[in-house]
Amino acid sequence: MKFTLSWLKTHLDTDATLQQITGTLTRIGLEVEDVEDRGAALAPFRIARVIEAVQHPNADRLRVCTLDTGDGTATVVCGAPNARTGMKGVFAPPGSFIPGTGITLKVGEIRGVRSAGMLLSERELGISDEHAGIVDLPEDAPIGTSYAAWAGLNDPLIDVSVTPNRGDCFAVRGIARDLAAAGIGMLKPWAPARIAPSFEGGPRWQIDYPEYCPWILGRTVRNLRNDPSPQWLQDRLISVGLRPINTLVDITNFFTIDLGRPLHVFDVSKLSGDVLTLRPGRNETFRALNGRDYTVMQEDCAIADAAGAQSMAGVMGGETTGCDDRTTAAFIECALFDPIRVALTGRRHAIVSDARQRFERGIDPALMTDALEAATAMVLELCGGEPGEVTEAGAPPAWQRSATLHFERIAGLGGSDIPSEEAIASLERLGFGVQHRDPASVTVAVPSWRNDVAAKIELAQAETLDPAVAAKAAEGCAAIEPEADLVEEVLRLRGLDAVPSVSLPRTSPVPLPTLTAKQARKELVRRTLAAQGMAECVTFSFMPQNIAALFGDAPDALRLTNPIAADLDQLRPTPIATLALAAQRNAARGYPDAALFEVGPGFTVDAGERQNWIAAGLRSGTTPRNWLTPSRSIDAMDAKDDLWAAMIAVGVPLDALVLTQDAPAFYHPGRSATVRHGPKTILGSFGELHPRVLKALDLIGPVAAFQLDLDVIAEPKRRRKAAPDLAPFQPLRRDFAFLVDSDVTADALMRAARGADRNLITSVTLFDVYQGDRLPPGKKSMAIEVVFQPRERSLTEAEIDAASQKVVAAVAKATGATLR
Repeated sequence: MKFTLSWLKTHLDTDATLQQITGTLTRIGLEVEDVEDRGAALAPFRIARVIEAVQHPNADRLRVCTLDTGDGTATVVCGAPNARTGMKGVFAPPGSFIPGTGITLKVGEIRGVRSAGMLLSERELGISDEHAGIVDLPEDAPIGTSYAAWAGLNDPLIDVSVTPNRGDCFAVRGIARDLAAAGIGMLKPWAPARIAPSFEGGPRWQIDYPEYCPWILGRTVRNLRNDPSPQWLQDRLISVGLRPINTLVDITNFFTIDLGRPLHVFDVSKLSGDVLTLRPGRNETFRALNGRDYTVMQEDCAIADAAGAQSMAGVMGGETTGCDDRTTAAFIECALFDPIRVALTGRRHAIVSDARQRFERGIDPALMTDALEAATAMVLELCGGEPGEVTEAGAPPAWQRSATLHFERIAGLGGSDIPSEEAIASLERLGFGVQHRDPASVTVAVPSWRNDVAAKIELAQAETLDPAVAAKAAEGCAAIEPEADLVEEVLRLRGLDAVPSVSLPRTSPVPLPTLTAKQARKELVRRTLAAQGMAECVTFSFMPQNIAALFGDAPDALRLTNPIAADLDQLRPTPIATLALAAQRNAARGYPDAALFEVGPGFTVDAGERQNWIAAGLRSGTTPRNWLTPSRSIDAMDAKDDLWAAMIAVGVPLDALVLTQDAPAFYHPGRSATVRHGPKTILGSFGELHPRVLKALDLIGPVAAFQLDLDVIAEPKRRRKAAPDLAPFQPLRRDFAFLVDSDVTADALMRAARGADRNLITSVTLFDVYQGDRLPPGKKSMAIEVVFQPRERSLTEAEIDAASQKVVAAVAKATGATLR
């Protein structure tokens, strides 16, 4: 909500400074977002007359000007082509800060001539980009006067953030009313006189949609002239960002801001028939005042004449029946619309207007008659003409309601010790009328403009709820909410900054954990992958359907019916897909070496539409250059290392893992694997991306990626911590080199060795793989280190040999290997 200080003072009689007003607004809950005070920056500048302008003795393009500044004379050197004797301009004395250039003036010499000040252009003043010459003021501009005051630039613009419940503060008078209640001046009385009609006739109303519009007024003014509005009205509208159009339209916009009362004017000569009907839409199209075509649907309310819909009620008027400079008779509309239905209509058609903004928050129903009289008076004053009789349809709603405040609730809810007399006085200053009072409570009548206090509340209750319980809940809400509203009014009028800060009561001496086990697991994975040297990404879960299909199924069940962009129409099957797109964008900009990860959702339709939380990572390009190891291309083992680090962090037992060669199709078939915990549970996968995927994304490979499904990892069991079980005897290490077929996996060999004696063998590590000319064709050599850990006594040579033979036999049986 924007308004100028001068506009505010048309409703508020106050001597308070701008700082006092803005500070009070924030203190009472109307947060000031911005104050634009151009006059403060222009304060040093005065209107001066050029007594004499002569050629500079040492420069062809400069002139030496002698100025009358009102309190003396000054000499300045000026290079503007329009500097001349007798003109009036804007003088900046030495020491002034020039907004347009960012410099502070000093007395100096220019080509040997002393210059004490400056004549300014509009760009140097910071009011426009014009700099072809200095400002040339009219002859009647008063010498020595502040330029900002004379030009009307010293009127600060205040921008207030209004909460959704305060529809009354979308009006300058509403802001003034709250300030007056807070002690900043007095609210000026406002009671427009009734205007007697000069004739009968004109359009009349008919309501066929009372749920949308319960009451509407109108009045015809004929024999008027719709010229451009006067300068004061144009200045008011321009100051708050509205464009002046013509007098009739500007009047309606003025009252929208001034009283928070949207109005509309129809050109009577453009209407078909004598009746304007408010009815449900019939899928008919009309052109609105913003130049766009809209279709009024069944749920919307059309204002229609005999030719069809001419306006969308409460949201925007129509261009066809709008007023222009040829209008000689206008019909003024002043209506009351249902806030919810207006909001839904505006949202349905994506129309944001000043009228919708106020109607959807609620309009003062008691203001309608006065607003129509005030608008009629201004039309007659500025356009002339004859007023007709007031026509109406429907009836005023029963807006009267009351609320009760128990004084003890002020301290109970707000924590402030406010005396009952002060509380009642605060409510009365806000317009609440005392109906009943006793030592413990007060009952007040809610003013018509406060539709947020003691308003009817619709609870969203479950259909399965017992009707008796539902009725009791609704009854309790109806009793609690109005009192809470009154407590808030009393507290904010004293000042929200005066409300004490009170900590919530502790439910236990030791703070409860703020994260669940799954949430903590996600954070742990994030820290682990970041420690791996990867950068975290937060990408959209939406992506193009054709790209999503490269990384898994892209069924219609996961297609968005209303995407935020045409190319973001599919839910991603895995975060690897959006990480690949991020790597593509980085590579296209000269950064091919990427190490990215994301912990986010992936979507499938297995067993119904499902969202899985997945930790995914991707590396592309080459490893960093290092003096210890040369740079090399990224491969599948880099992705495996990242995946293993994440699994270790969340406690996955690596000994129980099985690798299978059935990774998803977006991986390279020979350079990827699926990680399983047992035969059925798939934890994740890793590998290099398929060349087909790289080609489709225009990525230069290899690119390695991994994914870990965090939802399938079992919850850690809560076990009592015990002392570590440390063996008292030293471990024994033995190396074995086996000759195996080239298709035997390291995992199979190591699993066989580990199973040879699970009580004695604690670790098996692969440390060498060799394939070359010195081996038979189709064979390879794999070397492992086996750690034997005795617990009861040291092993004898015979026991060591027997354990080693068990390892050789187990590996030979499982893989057909022979010991080298």
